[in-house]
Amino acid sequence: MTDLNVIIPNLHWNYTGVTATNRMIAPRVARLIAACWLGADAPAGIATMSFRDLLALRFRGRRPIVWHARRNNEMMAGLALKALGWPLRLVFTSAAQRHHTWITRWLIARMDAVVATSPASASYLHVPHDVITHGVDTERYRPSDNRETELREAGITTRYAIGCFGRVRHQKGTDLFVEAMCRLLPRYPDFSAVIVGAIDDASFERALKDRIAQSGLQGRIRILGELPIDDVPAWYRRVLIYAFTSRNEGFGLTIIEAMASGDALVATRAGAAEVVVRDQDNGLLVPTDNADALTQALETLMRDPAAAAAMGARARKYIVEKFSVEAEAEKYAAIYRRVLA
Repeated sequence: MTDLNVIIPNLHWNYTGVTATNRMIAPRVARLIAACWLGADAPAGIATMSFRDLLALRFRGRRPIVWHARRNNEMMAGLALKALGWPLRLVFTSAAQRHHTWITRWLIARMDAVVATSPASASYLHVPHDVITHGVDTERYRPSDNRETELREAGITTRYAIGCFGRVRHQKGTDLFVEAMCRLLPRYPDFSAVIVGAIDDASFERALKDRIAQSGLQGRIRILGELPIDDVPAWYRRVLIYAFTSRNEGFGLTIIEAMASGDALVATRAGAAEVVVRDQDNGLLVPTDNADALTQALETLMRDPAAAAAMGARARKYIVEKFSVEAEAEKYAAIYRRVLA
């Protein structure tokens, strides 16, 4: 604690995309600058601190420490601690692509530094800011040596699979994916579909299952629910095609996770899709909330699995070159050093 420069709080009970982002970058940041994790779901590779440790920092001296918030409650906590005498410098990362509420604007205006995760997110900020796009661990998220073998080991008997990962809810467009699969799978017997993610709304899930049952596809569209964190990368490796179907999104980390895993990608124009995806090259872009367009784009790849695999290889190469988590961590370390100075 005597050499601590950065506190990374994770003040949220549920495992969310923000948590996943924090977990991925925090160990890399810790290699560059003395950092600690505060809260649930701490990843390996970074020291952790307790709330008792945090209390002790109040009496440690006046050398400043960065408090890096990614949520409103974390900004509020940082401001409260600073007002009570903790020597904090406050950094906030904004992923939202929408107009902020008045309370969020009030909080952001009191930060010492603000970062947006994409140019689209930055367009909603009214304070000086930097843009740092998310990165991905390209060793953890990597292509399969043999997709078909890994599918068999997971109990899927078709030759190929299409995935849609993330929280199962309307905002994520899971219903659009199910609709597209109900239309396409009867025509493409070599394919199955896999949905991975926490179920936010039981009635929404029931509606999905009803639609699947109506199509007689219960055996070929699997809703796996929330899986242990360490099990998810294997599912990216197993699928040939990944569908990012969000209606609105802050960044959409699953895009770069899928691309790093060598998956062919169909993505709605939400979050950072238009920043990351080069349409018709390393992925296909479609309008949001449009099941017809999504279906058509997915069928383009399903018709030609070899072309889909080649697209996935181009996607992997691009992510390794442009969106590594190491590059993201270095940019954040530079922000921290600037704020501390």
